[in-house]
Amino acid sequence: MTIKQRSIWCCRECGLTQAKWTGSCPACQKWNTFEKEVQAVDKSERFAHSKSQPLRIKEIKFEESMRISTKLIELDRLLGGGIVPGSLTLIGGDPGIGKSTLMLQLAQKLAEQGLTVLYICGEESVEQTSLRALRLKVQDEHLFLLSETLFSHIKLQIERLKPDIMIVDSIQIVYKSEIPSAPGSVSQVRELAMEFMHLAKGLKIATFLIGHVTKSGEIAGPKVLEHIVDTVLDFEGEKQQGYRMLRSVKNRFGPTDEIALFQMNTTGLTEVHNPSLLFMEERTKELPGSVIIPALEGSRSLLVEAQALVAPSSFSTSTRKSTGLDPNRLSLLLAVLEKKMDYRLYNCDIFVCIAGGLKIFEPAIDLGVILAIASSFCNSCIDPSTAIVGEVGLGGEVRSVSRIENRIREVIHMGFKQCIIPKRNVKGISSDLLHKIRLIEVEVVEDAIHALM
Repeated sequence: MTIKQRSIWCCRECGLTQAKWTGSCPACQKWNTFEKEVQAVDKSERFAHSKSQPLRIKEIKFEESMRISTKLIELDRLLGGGIVPGSLTLIGGDPGIGKSTLMLQLAQKLAEQGLTVLYICGEESVEQTSLRALRLKVQDEHLFLLSETLFSHIKLQIERLKPDIMIVDSIQIVYKSEIPSAPGSVSQVRELAMEFMHLAKGLKIATFLIGHVTKSGEIAGPKVLEHIVDTVLDFEGEKQQGYRMLRSVKNRFGPTDEIALFQMNTTGLTEVHNPSLLFMEERTKELPGSVIIPALEGSRSLLVEAQALVAPSSFSTSTRKSTGLDPNRLSLLLAVLEKKMDYRLYNCDIFVCIAGGLKIFEPAIDLGVILAIASSFCNSCIDPSTAIVGEVGLGGEVRSVSRIENRIREVIHMGFKQCIIPKRNVKGISSDLLHKIRLIEVEVVEDAIHALM
């Protein structure tokens, strides 16, 4: 039966398809995102019969999948204990952040275990990729490079080699000749994601897909791409800073919101097992506007430094800038501080940042940010051996935070003498921790400011 073609308009942000062009997408509300594509319709597939049969859940037999260790402690913890055979993982990040470097180092670790690894370097030739591999000391006979972008040719090599691990760099550069759209379009990315999923599940190949990101930081392509894969990892970090953070956004085989920290150097990426020490090594003590906050990233507690600068404004409209925290949250905290402490901040320029380029959005940093602003406004130093944690409500009350014991253990481990915590959190702290550190209980913002300044 002949295959008919029809033209459709597809949103490159969310993947919504419709018959006509419109200025804004009704699903994601983004403007000028619809692109014209030609869709092939094969009516012979419409009435195809499936061989699958419904089974009782008690009748289903399964085997416990043995996870594959990456020999990278941080990455194993991030994935939930290792790589699951047949899993499909998507890794996104800004250009030049180190995605290809990480994947080459991972390929070396897996190839050293005797696993067959196929690295599909569609964006580079095998000579260019081998130059980077030589710099990273990636040389193993079980690692194969393939420079190809046509999916039908890639599939033939996969069926011939039958690898245990496959890395695709990147999915936006691979295309199917049957689809009359450019590589990287919504139709191409969606269909290729489905094809790689069938290969991964059918042949038990653990597959890693490297994805481009848009200028807003989201993974390029339709949102269905993130729904198809088993795990989504986001590679973050400032290029000016030496560290890189790999964050788990979605994980069907382990916890989400976990992070793994790496340090970029001339020989590639190295693991950071003590992030708190990394973020505090350049801290200057006895500095107004500086506080230490125990923040949570997944199951890990790490100490971060919040810095604030309050200076008189030379203009009628004062400036409010924040780096690493939500600017809307900062406006709320400033309003609470003005109301409860009668600080005249309306004619001051205020700048707040999380040192080291980290992005922390949990509400447990509220009290620390308020005290950093108050310290800079009063030009008074906070005891450098003090850590601060607590969520602040609109009424100025200090609310309890989750997993307080994990935070306090990290504070004790880094040598701090005292910690300001919400009063409601004291009941959940074991007695052995109470003897190792002095805890200052506060119920409202005023109590915390009077206790330290």
